[in-house]
Amino acid sequence: MRGNGMGREEEGNSPMGRRLRAVSAHLLPPASTPTTTTTTTTTGGVDLAANPTAGEYAHVQGYSAVLPEKLQTGKWNVYRNAKTPLRLIDRFPDTPDIATLHDNFVYKWMTYGEASTNRTAIGSGLIYHGIPEGACIGLYFINRPEWIIVDHACAAYSFVSVPLYDTLGPDAVQFIVNHATVEAIFCVPQTLSTLLSFITQMPCVRLIVVIGGDNANMPSTPTSTGGKMSSRPFRPPKPEDVATICYTSGTTGTPKGVVLSHRNLIANVAGSSVVIKYISYLPLAHIYERVNQIALLHYGVAIGFYQGDNLKLMDDLAALRPTVFSSVPRLYNRIYAAITNAVKESGGLKERLFHAAYNAKRQAIMNGRNPSPMWDKLVFNKIKARLGGRVRLMSSGASPLSADVMEFLRVCFGCLVIEGYGMTETSCVIATMDCDDRREVIDEDGWLHTGDIGLWLPGGRLKIIDRKKNIFKLAQGEYIAPEKIENVYAKCKFIAQCFIYGDSLNSSLVAVVAVEPEVLKAWAASEGIQYEDLRQLCADTRARAAVLADMDSIGKEAQLRGFEFAKAVTLVAEPFTLENGLLTPTFKIKRPQAKAYFAKEIADMYAQLREAESTKSKL
Repeated sequence: MRGNGMGREEEGNSPMGRRLRAVSAHLLPPASTPTTTTTTTTTGGVDLAANPTAGEYAHVQGYSAVLPEKLQTGKWNVYRNAKTPLRLIDRFPDTPDIATLHDNFVYKWMTYGEASTNRTAIGSGLIYHGIPEGACIGLYFINRPEWIIVDHACAAYSFVSVPLYDTLGPDAVQFIVNHATVEAIFCVPQTLSTLLSFITQMPCVRLIVVIGGDNANMPSTPTSTGGKMSSRPFRPPKPEDVATICYTSGTTGTPKGVVLSHRNLIANVAGSSVVIKYISYLPLAHIYERVNQIALLHYGVAIGFYQGDNLKLMDDLAALRPTVFSSVPRLYNRIYAAITNAVKESGGLKERLFHAAYNAKRQAIMNGRNPSPMWDKLVFNKIKARLGGRVRLMSSGASPLSADVMEFLRVCFGCLVIEGYGMTETSCVIATMDCDDRREVIDEDGWLHTGDIGLWLPGGRLKIIDRKKNIFKLAQGEYIAPEKIENVYAKCKFIAQCFIYGDSLNSSLVAVVAVEPEVLKAWAASEGIQYEDLRQLCADTRARAAVLADMDSIGKEAQLRGFEFAKAVTLVAEPFTLENGLLTPTFKIKRPQAKAYFAKEIADMYAQLREAESTKSKL
């Protein structure tokens, strides 16, 4: 510090000096001289004393030091992974002051106090602009802090929040706004242009609030809107009051509105346990992520929001390092496929080591014992790092997760993996606008018919395997649950996504497969197959045969019945996406749309099967 021209008095009063004195105060004296005062000149062998303000890490893991001067945001400067003050300084040698975890982290955090201030401004602003109590408020943007703040402003001031799926398209948004009589909409510049294109067809809308920019916590509520200048007290709702109208994404027809009360939502999270850090990327317009957020906010959990690009999700996970990760089977299947394919390609000693580690750890877990940490150090820590390295809990929802994949996640990531079952309507349907539809799902005795297909397991457990509306019958009378078969084929290394189709006019199944480009290209290179682009490779009969053979192998391992095997496959280079209308926001296949989209391919496959059968019968 002398080299920087800083005098002793300046040094002592500088932020660095004050922080270093605090570090010294947290040091324990060496064991050999228990009464000796420890100074900042100590170079090693010094442990940090536990301190209540250091939080969990100082008490449980013993490697945090707390520095003074609480940040403007309300967060304390907590250093992690530093045993001595010299290591704290040396970590950032090029900076004039010691940088904290908060200073260097890629996420910009907002405190609960700041969020509360903005919540009051939002609710007060709505009242200022004449939006009446109980009015529906639309939220039209992807996951970001403002989504949560607006939602809780609605709860605090007795408004009804109505999420608008960012990916459903203009027609669905227009339908939801008019169906729910939405009076105010919060949006971002990207969605504002969509709203303005049909604003004249939404006569109920009285106010549009645009959220934009990154430099202010709530740029949508400047003083001129009246929210901050005309602060109003909360208007707390009653438990039975409507909290939200949550429109299901739906695989068929128009979105269906489910009306949920505050009591419904709180009942769902009342029994949950505290977590530490969470990444939000699943659509907040879906009840799965919505209930997660309510539980997390109840416990004061730090919530990080993804960049908005699913392709960069792994980068977000590495930066945030969440302790809880919620997702859907599609992503878990991709993680499973990526790891197993990497293991197969490694071959030799690495492959044998992985299987030895996997089997040993799996057996220990099944026997109720703690697995040896040796296997994590040798094998699994590298796998854990894919999700940030700190995940303690994984949850899956929206559709069934394969038992093999669930077991694989438990072993490789060494955490609790749970699978939830539910639906938007199970928080008790209150809506009366669509009486005919309501009577279809709730009988005269008040029972809700979920439309799910279940399988009884040993011990009286019920496993959900598909939706009733997805079940179809083949020509020979066999019933097919396509989602179960698709989950099996998802383990195929060539497959990114799979759509299984069949009908009562045909006796066999066919499949449309969105390929894993790099895997298929690597296979083509190994076979010496020449092609101009991926589309041409997908059309190659040798590629189709190779993929179908791998699907057959996977199907046999899963013990599919004979009529459950796909007899023909079409490979496509374009993935199933929200943009091409083949997926719901929770990544489930929209079957009627997929049937129409691939009508020609399906017809061609059945024609080929009939021709092959005809040729075979002649022989």
